[in-house]
Amino acid sequence: MNRFLLIILLLFLGVNSAFTKEVQIKFNLKFGFVKGGEAEMFISDTTFNGRLAIHYHVVGKTTGLANTLYGVYDIYETTVDAETHLPVKTIRNVKEGSYRRYNETLFYHDVDSINSQRSGWREVPHNLVDIISVFFYFIHNNPFENLSSGDGVVYPTINADKISDVSITYLREETIKTDIGTVNCYVLTPTVRKGRVLERSDGIKFYISKEEKIPVYVEFEMRVGALKAVIKSYKIDGVEQKSM
Repeated sequence: MNRFLLIILLLFLGVNSAFTKEVQIKFNLKFGFVKGGEAEMFISDTTFNGRLAIHYHVVGKTTGLANTLYGVYDIYETTVDAETHLPVKTIRNVKEGSYRRYNETLFYHDVDSINSQRSGWREVPHNLVDIISVFFYFIHNNPFENLSSGDGVVYPTINADKISDVSITYLREETIKTDIGTVNCYVLTPTVRKGRVLERSDGIKFYISKEEKIPVYVEFEMRVGALKAVIKSYKIDGVEQKSM
């Protein structure tokens, strides 16, 4: 179960990809009042095949008792084209208990194909995104001022070499309190398959700050309670941001 929750968290750590500085965001993962893990994302400018690009480096890990029981340390890296915001390369380095998985994938959107170390060359749906890029791709292509409650988009998304549709729906605006101040947010819900962990297929709510377009709070409604991802810190070029 712990592995599933961390992967879902990583799936929706979308941020505004218009940053021109190095950005670092940290989250605490809490079940009730108990901390069970941490997630951290770094965003920086780079180049890929001579084109401007953006690099996303995400780490999810267990802490304390959860680390003793499950031992999760997952690294997800995605490089996206700075103009199209589509992925050009992904790296997955997953360590969860005794489970290990490493893979690199290159994207060739001009011919709707990918080349995966694990599965080789194959054709894929047009404008395929991955589990890191899907959310900020939605933000880039759907200005919030043009959205009404209930508006949503479906994207073909690759995860662990498997492709499936992910739907993201806009719900409303809401103001919440966080460790870095009171934040006016947009609320989105990604739709995933209902299973043993989630109570409903749309049992995830994602809060994005209206000003900075970064995630500040995520809540998973599970059969055994609510798991919360709460923003811990937000830095630009190493400088702590006290408010949004």
